[in-house]
Amino acid sequence: MCVDKIIAIRNLHVGFEETEVLKGINLDVTRGESIVIVGSSGCGKSVLLKTILGLIKPAEGEIYIFGKKTTSLSEKKMLEIRKKIGMVFQSSALFDSMSVWENVGFYYIYHTKIEEDKIKEKTLEILEDVGMKNFENFLPEQLSGGMKKRVSIARALISQPEILFYDEPTTGLDPITSENITNLIREMHARFKTTDITVTHDVKLASRISDRIALLENGTIQAMGSFAELKKKSKSPIILSFINRPGDQK
Repeated sequence: MCVDKIIAIRNLHVGFEETEVLKGINLDVTRGESIVIVGSSGCGKSVLLKTILGLIKPAEGEIYIFGKKTTSLSEKKMLEIRKKIGMVFQSSALFDSMSVWENVGFYYIYHTKIEEDKIKEKTLEILEDVGMKNFENFLPEQLSGGMKKRVSIARALISQPEILFYDEPTTGLDPITSENITNLIREMHARFKTTDITVTHDVKLASRISDRIALLENGTIQAMGSFAELKKKSKSPIILSFINRPGDQK
């Protein structure tokens, strides 16, 4: 496996009962790039993310992360892989009863023996990076949707992951907040040198943060390339219907 291929997916099939969701996915992700997986709602984008993370077992196919075949790893060894991966959930998934800094430092507080003052110092640094300085003692209910998303990104980044997953990061946000989160994702990618995989149906987000876009429809990747390449060269009605949606990046 080439060292630059941080993730490699081969002939991946995933189904639930009699419904096949992913029908032979092949995808290579190069270290340091930003891949965006786009497609209509229900096409299997989030299922693909969860399968890469090992949360869903495939019916067929192989997944390699850091050169290791994760589809045959034990749960213990898979946990070691996940320690190098950060996840930003669509709902932000913050704990309502915990302060912002406790949410960001959750793993370190409850799963390590690091002193609390050192954990808090680390959380304050990452909160400043994502534009949330002085909000460390707020509760999630006191935050706007965009602020919650920033906290979620801080929580994903605090462990300095090599890979970062974003699941619909702008869903439910107003246009101005979506633009701000898009800019933050680009900034964090450049600063932390992560390999990013984002699933979205947001055309503008896809055009702004991607090195390459994979269009997932009918269980397969229908096209792959930069936003400009797909817009200029593709003649597929499915691809053009996505690329030319209202509000796309001109």
